[in-house]
Amino acid sequence: MKAADVQKSLAAVAGVQVGAVDYAARGFHVDVTLPSQEITAVVQVLDQEGFFIESITGVDWLGEQEALAKEAAKQAAAAKKAAEKAAAEAAEQAAGEAPGDAGAVAAPAAEPPPAPAPEESPEPEEDSFEVVYDFNHFRELCRVTIRVRVPRSLPELPSISDIYPGANWHEREAHDFFGLVFTGHPDLSPLLLPEDADFHPLRKDYKP
Repeated sequence: MKAADVQKSLAAVAGVQVGAVDYAARGFHVDVTLPSQEITAVVQVLDQEGFFIESITGVDWLGEQEALAKEAAKQAAAAKKAAEKAAAEAAEQAAGEAPGDAGAVAAPAAEPPPAPAPEESPEPEEDSFEVVYDFNHFRELCRVTIRVRVPRSLPELPSISDIYPGANWHEREAHDFFGLVFTGHPDLSPLLLPEDADFHPLRKDYKP
């Protein structure tokens, strides 16, 4: 099956994570994540394997890091509460134990374990954009999805338009709507937005 072959080829590229996906459930066969600097190498592999590009789009993960930081703080607070409860129960149990024989010397009560120091909420890291590429195969149905994260403060990654000329239009559209910058692209002028547009309407912080 083509999916197994392409997984093996892509896994040879440094920094690339490749996994098989249930096509009936997800609509594609191979899921690929990679650092932005490796996008050209991965796309060259797909080109050599006879794949064509279907689309390039973006996802704005604005607010993700803040949500993760809040969840981490919530889990830390729950762990602290559980530790304090366990310490209190241990102290209660030690205090309530019978001394045994009247002449026996009672053992000193065990001290409860100290409660952990409260953890500060981690500072949220920078949110990112996810650039999503969809490829398919000419002779055999085999859809490959590539996911690349780039920081919102510097949403740049290499253009693949020199490998797939059809990507020229997809990259211009992604630039229009998300402000993604594909370095090396011959012309990132607006494709669907007005020529003087200085906004990107699919960003979550866009306000018309």
